[in-house]
This record gives sequence, C-alpha cells and structure tokens, in this order.
Amino acid sequence: MEPASPPPPPPEPATASALRVACTNCSLRELCLPMGVSTADMARIDELVAQRRTLRRGDLLFRIGDPFEAVYAVRTGFFKTRISSPDGRDQVTGFQMAGELLGLDGISTEQHTCDAVALEDSQVCVIPYGQLETLTREVGDLQRQFHRILSREIVRDQGVMLLLGSMRAEERVAAFLLNLTRRLEERGFSATSLVLRMTREEIGTYLGLKLETVSRCFSRFHDEGILQVRQRQIRIVDPEALRRLVGAACV
Repeated sequence: MEPASPPPPPPEPATASALRVACTNCSLRELCLPMGVSTADMARIDELVAQRRTLRRGDLLFRIGDPFEAVYAVRTGFFKTRISSPDGRDQVTGFQMAGELLGLDGISTEQHTCDAVALEDSQVCVIPYGQLETLTREVGDLQRQFHRILSREIVRDQGVMLLLGSMRAEERVAAFLLNLTRRLEERGFSATSLVLRMTREEIGTYLGLKLETVSRCFSRFHDEGILQVRQRQIRIVDPEALRRLVGAACV
C-alpha cells in the first residue's frame, strides 16, 4: 500500500490561460462532454469547466472513500483507476487518457469507489457535479452526450468481462493493444506506434494475468514479427495478426 498522501491542492481558478483552453477552443471537445452542443450553450459549459488541476506522476486525483464532488475530463496525460484487496494487492480497473472522464464511479454512492492515479504528469478539467446536473437538465444536447458517456462506460466494462471470461492470455494482450491504439488514433496519434504509460505488471492486473505471462506474450509477439518491442516503446508491425488473434471479440 502507498503511504497516505497530502490532500491535493485546490483547483486552479479561471485565468486568461485557462480560458484559452476552455471547451470552445479545446482540440478534444469532440471526445469529451461538449460534443454536439450549440455555440450559445458552450459559453455556459466554459464557465462550468473553468477550473483545472495539475498532477505529477504518481499523484492521486481522488482515492477510495473521498466525497464525490466532481467529474474530471482528462486534458493531458494518462491515468489508471484501481481498487485494493483486503490483503493490500492493487487491482487496476481501467486506463484513462486525454478526452475521457474520471470520477463517474462516485455518482451512485456519493463517494469514490476507486483510486485515480496519474501515470505521468497530467492535467484535468474539474467539472462540479452539482452544477453539471443543473446544466444537463437545461441543455438537452449536453444531457444526451452525458448519457452516451455513461453508456460507453457500461459497454467498456462488458468488454473487460469478455476479456477476463473467455480469452486466452495472448488474446487478452492483443485485444488490449488494439483497444489502446484505436483510442490513441481517435486523438490524432499513430495507430501503430506508442509508448506504454503503464507497466507490464499494471497491464497484468487489468487483464487478470501474471506479470510473467504478459512479458511472455510481448516476447512471443516480438519473435513472431507482430510487434517490435523496446522496453515501453511498441510498434505494431502486423495489426491484422492481432485482429486474427482476437477474432470476433469486441475491442
């Protein structure tokens, strides 16, 4: 278990710099809450997300049991969510990148049910949930988009259950890489070259595999010419081979 960390600093107030990266000018707006919202209503959303929080690698955005007060749109960086077992082992429940939301776990109980940890220096937009609820009631497009996001999270959870319940180790790692590169491609990055922000151990706990098994899968893919692996630098040489491994599974 990690030692208790000091409370996070308060979100940064709106400034001229913050306003320049508000939703109306954000290159990630089509991947985040404001997709499809009219220009007039975007000004109201800008006010809602005018606060940001900067985190260093290893910082916790929130931890299990913290009061639920906001959801967070990842602007830059990479996060993992995790839960801890009674014996102190960590179970990774997801990886989140720019354009995705964190904190939805706290809606039902008004407490966070997982930890959110920055895997690299990152920045999030803070969206107070009470104000978001009010605004979604008044802005129909925003409400529909928020419902889409909730539905997407349900589908993603179902995909993880499929990974853990019916796939062999190689299929799980292949599906993970295809999912990751697809999400990166949606953000304008390469669909075949990436740097893993997470460790192989973290990948293993997410996929329900031992560290040694994940390492063997990467080595096998490298030896078979499917991947080029240099520590955390990955180049997918034969994406079709990964797709054939996964078959008809949804990634």
